[in-house]
Amino acid sequence: MKQDQGTNLDKSADESTVEAGAATSARKKSAERRTPNGGTATRGRKLKDAVRDNAMTLGLAASSLALLAGGTRGPSGAAEVAVAGAGEAPDVAEKKGPTWDLHVTDHDRVEFFKEFLMGRNYEKTRTWLERQGKYAPMIQNELRERGMPEDLLYLTMIESGLNPNAYSKADAAGLWQFIEETGERYGLEVSTYVDERRDPVKSTGAALSYLQKLHSRFDSWYLSAAGYNTGENRVGRLMRERTGSEKGSDTGYWEIWDKLPKETRDYVPLMLAMGHIAKEPEKYGFKDLKYEEPLAYEEVTIPGGTKLSEIAAAAGVDSEVVFDLNPHLVKKQTPPGRAMAVRVPVGQQQKVAALFQVTDTRSSSALAE
Repeated sequence: MKQDQGTNLDKSADESTVEAGAATSARKKSAERRTPNGGTATRGRKLKDAVRDNAMTLGLAASSLALLAGGTRGPSGAAEVAVAGAGEAPDVAEKKGPTWDLHVTDHDRVEFFKEFLMGRNYEKTRTWLERQGKYAPMIQNELRERGMPEDLLYLTMIESGLNPNAYSKADAAGLWQFIEETGERYGLEVSTYVDERRDPVKSTGAALSYLQKLHSRFDSWYLSAAGYNTGENRVGRLMRERTGSEKGSDTGYWEIWDKLPKETRDYVPLMLAMGHIAKEPEKYGFKDLKYEEPLAYEEVTIPGGTKLSEIAAAAGVDSEVVFDLNPHLVKKQTPPGRAMAVRVPVGQQQKVAALFQVTDTRSSSALAE
């Protein structure tokens, strides 16, 4: 998420970043893709030639689509090639299938990203799906409590691959890819020792507050997602120019689709494609997923300047366990001169508190349902 510029995940940011050149392979007249039985099948281009060829030159979208293209532009480098049918809402149809609480449509670009996620991106997609086990219960519970669509989970999946350590070339960080200014605006600390954009719990609260604000402005989750990606003022301006009002329905996204920045045009299609696969993984060839354990922890207020490795030793666990629970403590210690709540494995709260002579402990936080 950023304001009026593309966000590209750094290739060094864990395995979330997908290799460059994905778009080039997608242009081949026949591409190998994984089938539900784990094999491969060669298939001709399913999508309309004009739509696919023109759309591919647009590049992939923003921080999310940099996951798919390693931060590269479209293979031809022709960033401003017009899309077939520009200026017109694409021909979309209601999708029937698994239950959604977001509006969902059929569109060529949704099909394209399904094919990519289950094809060349298969291993990365599998990792993202398995991370749902860890973070989806927390995110969807927060969405549910706010009365928001739980399918907005797929927005953060395409933003970061559910990697709290994801970092972009545009300096966006965390599950929700906040830039520093927007993170601070929504209450996240970004300092030398603490970067709460990387805190999966606090950043989720901030991101959902921002999305709620966007929805109150646009009355559409599609438009809100576009605003989250490219900046709300740009979306508002385009809506006023095309429809005479910032407020609209999800069809409004398609009405301004051709005028959105190239990195934003595929944002909603990719989100929908990710949702289709996450809801029916076996259908798309993702069998025997090993979902990660749900995020669960307890908190202990620890004196300033304490190394996380010392806390791990006190808890009797490997340092990586405590590092993983506290990705926002970027120096792997509490800030000097300032006590701070640190997450420890469930069942270790009292033990850690006693060893650090702490009397202020937080209640247990098991975030899975």
